[in-house]
Amino acid sequence: MAWKSLCFVLLPLLLAYYIYEPLPDNMEEKWKVMLIDATFRSLGHLCKETTSICRRGRFLETELTSTFAEMFGVKHYMDVMMLLTYAEHTEPISDDHVIVTDTVFSDVPVRLYIPKGKSNTLRRAILYIHGGGWCLGSATMKPYDLLSKQSAHKLNAVIVSMNYRLAPKFHFPIQFDDVYNAAKFFLQENVLEKYSVDPNRVAASGDSAGGNLAAALAQMLLHDPEVKVNLKIQVLIYPVLQSLDLNTPSYKENAYMPILPKTLMVRFWSEYYTTDRSLFDAMMANEHIPSQYAHLFKYVNWSTLLPGDLKKNHVYQMPDNQNSLFVKKYPGLLDVRASPLLAEDEKLTGLPLTYVITCMYDVLRDDGFMYVSRLRNAGVHVVHENYDSAFHGILLMNTEPFTLSIADRIVENYLHWLDTNL
Repeated sequence: MAWKSLCFVLLPLLLAYYIYEPLPDNMEEKWKVMLIDATFRSLGHLCKETTSICRRGRFLETELTSTFAEMFGVKHYMDVMMLLTYAEHTEPISDDHVIVTDTVFSDVPVRLYIPKGKSNTLRRAILYIHGGGWCLGSATMKPYDLLSKQSAHKLNAVIVSMNYRLAPKFHFPIQFDDVYNAAKFFLQENVLEKYSVDPNRVAASGDSAGGNLAAALAQMLLHDPEVKVNLKIQVLIYPVLQSLDLNTPSYKENAYMPILPKTLMVRFWSEYYTTDRSLFDAMMANEHIPSQYAHLFKYVNWSTLLPGDLKKNHVYQMPDNQNSLFVKKYPGLLDVRASPLLAEDEKLTGLPLTYVITCMYDVLRDDGFMYVSRLRNAGVHVVHENYDSAFHGILLMNTEPFTLSIADRIVENYLHWLDTNL
């Protein structure tokens, strides 16, 4: 009886210890955020491969994680994390307002959302690219499916929600090539005509890694002589835009924030390029780019591109690394298609009206801020919204059990802006 009583007391305490995370004072619905974050962390704990970096010194949790992982013996982190993608899968189900179908554009799977009923004018269109660190996610996930249905209905727009092959099975530039090929297919005159789309009212949009691909897509389309249709708008939702400097103020300040801690973002980057674990270690130490490429850092120099309130007391340091092994083995590290922030100024001129969403408690926050600065310096009209109480992935918190009221507000603002400007 005493043992049962002790367990009755200890188990809730251990559970509360596991779930509880100190969060910023202005973050909304904190306990729900903690539960969401605990769910994501629990998936990671099923993996055999664990990081040696303790979360805020919680050694007990790290030890339990390793033991639990060895018991299950799951081999690859991303295989386990994909369980959430599978759990969120939804079939192409049409409703009273939108016809939903799965099809293929240039051998790339896409999910199409077409408003029901006839339109007196040609429709708008959005090329949407899902996030997931190039390793996870799908256009068929419930949050993306809901967002696309809302977009199609409220904007009377054709939505092309694109899939792409994922790392670690496929590495850069496969993901970009898939998205680019699907986009070029859709932008053909006869295809736009088939779906009654106005060629002057097409947008590219994406979140996180999808924002990365959308930014790279817009840059490449702008200078592709084979493409005759210009994007009217690009929307970049907390985009990841560079892998040169993984020690920006936002990477430092938000290293342990919900959903996307620094270790996970660095892992996404390294898996995008290779399964070589040594690259992850070098990127975690910010020692993957040799100093001979220091001239490229002017494009990602946060000390000149961030507003003063985000720099705070952080000190900028140029790279001081002589090892060029990784750049030679993985040239994608310096490829503008992987890091759109590396684009030269003249390559940015002419990009379409841009809407950027960033979140204060996101390791990628500064990527978005830096791109906003660079685009504006290049003469691009940019509208930037930074949500000072939000964290990475917030847009996907729109379906049960992961529902947050701030997600609804962000989606509402996103759709309103598109309705006004597209």
